[in-house]
Amino acid sequence: MMKNCEYQQIDPRALSVTPLSVQSDTGNRVQQQRRKWEVFPGKNRFFCDGRLIIARQSGVLPLTLGLIVVTCGLFFAFDCPFLVEHLTVFIPAIGGVLFVFVVTSLLRTSFTDPGILPRATPDEAADIERQIDTSGSSTYRPPPRTKEILINQQVVKLKYCFTCKMFRPPRTSHCSLCDNCVERFDHHCPWVGNCVGKRNYRYFYSFIISLSFLTSFIFGCVITHITLRSQAGQSIVHAIQESPASVVELVICFFSIWSILGLSGFHTYLVASNLTTNEDIKGSWSSKRGAEDSGNPYSYNSIITNCCVTLCGPMPPSLIDRRGFIPPDEVIPATSASEIELPPFAAKNDTNMEENCQDFSLSCAA
Repeated sequence: MMKNCEYQQIDPRALSVTPLSVQSDTGNRVQQQRRKWEVFPGKNRFFCDGRLIIARQSGVLPLTLGLIVVTCGLFFAFDCPFLVEHLTVFIPAIGGVLFVFVVTSLLRTSFTDPGILPRATPDEAADIERQIDTSGSSTYRPPPRTKEILINQQVVKLKYCFTCKMFRPPRTSHCSLCDNCVERFDHHCPWVGNCVGKRNYRYFYSFIISLSFLTSFIFGCVITHITLRSQAGQSIVHAIQESPASVVELVICFFSIWSILGLSGFHTYLVASNLTTNEDIKGSWSSKRGAEDSGNPYSYNSIITNCCVTLCGPMPPSLIDRRGFIPPDEVIPATSASEIELPPFAAKNDTNMEENCQDFSLSCAA
């Protein structure tokens, strides 16, 4: 006996097949849109959606910040109350201003793009290769490592960077720790956790100068504190026992003040001469290298002008565009028609569909 089977008309449009790759393309287009800092080739870390940049090897930075905070905290907690009572209230005010300036300069040095140059794109790298290899030979010939240009009537050699695939601009060097070419590269400073270059050198200089003043100020105040206690009818040992934190500050300041003052003096000389640490160590413009190569072509022959150009010039923009979006054609590769995957039911032919219909009718007749 035939069972009552209910049939429903099927809309032909419901059988239309949408490729899975097309569905994922439309559904995940917003999710696949990434910023450039997420695929940055250098050895850096980014924070705040690419707004802050720091070297990947920045483990010494917390130590630097910790020493400053701990020393100043002990100073404000144990020395300032006594000095305010016996001397003046301006001592903690001056210390607070110096502390804020030091920490601000340190953080700006650490989290500012030092002047990283973007690497050449494949098309740009190929164009440079074509310009180098003008012989038309099919054999491989490595590109030359230098190119000569003229700056202020002086020959300057530009080196080819095989990592970034470009000739480095003048005063640019490739940092092996950050794996980036940095414009006006000075040095890589582990104490700030970043390279020091064109865009953050002024912050680095203000950091070491203000740190010199802060260290000297705390060192002098601690000695004054212990001296005043010993003059009040107490021995130095008894004065130290009443303020043991002052001994900790004294030791930290004593062993750090000499290197900080020396570093500040050295960089003051570099600023006045419009030199970088990298150029000074290599002796790029030393007279020992020959009369034709002697003389700094970047110097303005004036200490004031060199200082103003290095520290007070306009801040150049960042060139890596780390918060920009990657073009869609680079994120989602083009998919050809042969690569489109169809659902399993869409691959069945008409014969299979007829067999399925016959099986369905027999099941209803059972």
